[in-house]
Amino acid sequence: MAYDVARVRGLIPSLGDGWVHLDPQAGMQIPDAVSRTVSTAFRGAASSSTGSHVSSQRSAAIVDAARAAVADLVGGDPAGVVLGPDRAVLLSSLAESLSSRLGLGTGLVLSRLDEEANVAPWLRVARRYGAQVRWAEVEIETCELPSWQFADLVKPTTRLVALTAASPVAGSAPAVRAAADRIHEVGGLIVVDAVGAAPYEHLDIHELGADVVAVSAPSWGGPQVGALVFRDPSLLDRIPSMALNRNARGPERLEVGGHQFALLAGLTTSIDFLAGLEDTATGTRRQRLETSISSLQAYYDQLFEYLMRSLDALPQVTLIGRSPIRVPTVSFTVAGVPADKVAAHLADNRIATVSGPDHGGRLLDALGVTDEGGAITIGLAPYTTRYEINQLVRHLSALG
Repeated sequence: MAYDVARVRGLIPSLGDGWVHLDPQAGMQIPDAVSRTVSTAFRGAASSSTGSHVSSQRSAAIVDAARAAVADLVGGDPAGVVLGPDRAVLLSSLAESLSSRLGLGTGLVLSRLDEEANVAPWLRVARRYGAQVRWAEVEIETCELPSWQFADLVKPTTRLVALTAASPVAGSAPAVRAAADRIHEVGGLIVVDAVGAAPYEHLDIHELGADVVAVSAPSWGGPQVGALVFRDPSLLDRIPSMALNRNARGPERLEVGGHQFALLAGLTTSIDFLAGLEDTATGTRRQRLETSISSLQAYYDQLFEYLMRSLDALPQVTLIGRSPIRVPTVSFTVAGVPADKVAAHLADNRIATVSGPDHGGRLLDALGVTDEGGAITIGLAPYTTRYEINQLVRHLSALG
């Protein structure tokens, strides 16, 4: 059965605001089911998951359900799912916990393709304790991250690789498994930021070879919640705890402070929503996720090809990166027009995109794009239509 974008759009009330939302990298639009779940949970859950009161038990059940849902999303074990307010906060806690492994005489590998959430925490630790930092660089023309680099970058003393599963700026999806296999040869760990990959790809932590995968619920239309998933849950009890609870075990060892239980309830519903994008999907949630995301990918393939052809037809538009392995995200510049003015023009015509002085970070800096006025990033979402792409192209044409 073909992907039914009209049905999906009908489940997201905010799409009735008259805007064209091509900014999923800033957070996808939230389904009505998620909003209703959060509202209901605020009325029924307690502020603590301990105790014998029924509301506390309800809160504890919400946490368990959220761990199970995230585990289904990435093919992991609920016992290895750490929950928190944001994946950047969680990655910072993880970096602090692993800091004892990153002392003088050791090394770590970072990527120019990654967002700051998976770069800044590791740089802070490296500078504090003297670990040597090596960088995986991108090909300027395609924005690919060549996997052959890791054979040279990862030394016997390297303890960690931090790598994105897909760039939320250029769309490039590097060969994570190649980097994982190399770092495992020397006994190190790989931390993968999957915020740019979900829900574009069917994630499998074991196929990636990742030791830790970071995800962020807003990237697929969920509330402001993040998660780390450990492929081997026992690792959580072998690294220093960051929790305030001295008796914390498992995921709780990296969960600083209390949970927002209502948001965690919304997290579970948002993953259930992903699993139901294809209304014919059956089986376990993991199986339904695979079916739905496969259906969505087929829809994206056709729509993204149309988007790229349409942008290529505009002589004033220059696309950034053409990696053959990618997610449906693209950045571009308009000749003679700074990105902030392009974004303002599109916003005046009710088209939402992603830009700004800090947008693109190290990738756009490395490409020299920041010095030339920056870039606009757009991406497809489960609710994007061909009509919306036509609207984008029409208003970009006016800048020519």
